[in-house]
Amino acid sequence: MVAGLASTWWQYLLLFGAVAASWAGAPVIGTAALGAAALAASQEKLDLAAVLVVAVLAGEAGGLCGYAIGRRWGRRLLERPGKHQAGREKMEERGEKLYTRWGFLAVFVTPAIVSGTARMPPYRFALWNLLDSLGWSVSVAASAYGVGRLATGHHTGHDIAKPSVWIPS
Repeated sequence: MVAGLASTWWQYLLLFGAVAASWAGAPVIGTAALGAAALAASQEKLDLAAVLVVAVLAGEAGGLCGYAIGRRWGRRLLERPGKHQAGREKMEERGEKLYTRWGFLAVFVTPAIVSGTARMPPYRFALWNLLDSLGWSVSVAASAYGVGRLATGHHTGHDIAKPSVWIPS
């Protein structure tokens, strides 16, 4: 039986923080945190639907924070003098070319800070970042959940399909 929210709220909060920080651009391991939470869900210690909702919302919140940082301070951060200035300028150049060529699709392959620095319209970024967060969350969580179920001897089609099509237990 899945543990109640009263005893697991802190795990969801920790997941939110790790995923949001990761999507904002901090070197935090959001993918590992989501994978660990999905593994816990596969062992019925957390609720898979709640894990997915928290991860999607955290990805959106973190992405919007990263976007705001890029929009406000992105150019100054990239152009500041220092040891890696040439590398940052090259990265800025590549990012601008990517946005010119691919437009909104660049959201799926660049950090949120780059979207803000490239001055992507905020409403457009919010929509595509949400879709990116949803796709990432479902793919990581479903993979980790499936591995967790298989590793513990659950080999039926029902166990494998559950995270994909939301089959009730």
